[in-house]
Amino acid sequence: MKKSLKLLFLLGFISSLILSQGLYAQKFGYIDSEFLLNKHPDYKLVQEELASVSEQWKKEAQKLEQEIKEMRSSLKAEEVLLTEEMYRERMNAIQEKEKQAIAFNNRVFGINGQYYQKQAELLQPLQSMIFDAIDKVCKRFNLAVLFDKASGPLMIYTDPRHDYSEFVLQELGLEN
Repeated sequence: MKKSLKLLFLLGFISSLILSQGLYAQKFGYIDSEFLLNKHPDYKLVQEELASVSEQWKKEAQKLEQEIKEMRSSLKAEEVLLTEEMYRERMNAIQEKEKQAIAFNNRVFGINGQYYQKQAELLQPLQSMIFDAIDKVCKRFNLAVLFDKASGPLMIYTDPRHDYSEFVLQELGLEN
């Protein structure tokens, strides 16, 4: 009898705690950030500018690779005419050029490279604008949690009635 009374008291305490915290009325929803980005006209401009900058950097990288290729070709053609010391000097020059090419590629396209910094710089204002719209939608619909469908395989099933992407588009002033 004492154990069941304690258990009843404990269950009553836990349920009152849950009810007082408002956990029973939390609302959840999701958005698709890829959908939102692709609908926003500024995203296309960001993509075009990023593609332009990327193309310039790719051309520089290709130019370095072409120079290395030409240096190797020249060395191969003149190999029989060169002294061992001259051959080593040319090989060292080729290896130095290869190091420069690798350093350039790492600096531009590597982790935290100029390409990714430029991408973050260009996307930051757009992401801030979308986040502000998301914040307003969450407050308007009293959402406790909002998931991003595009962030990865975290959601196995999504009910379309919980998709708030359209509301975020409206908040951004972008009608479908």
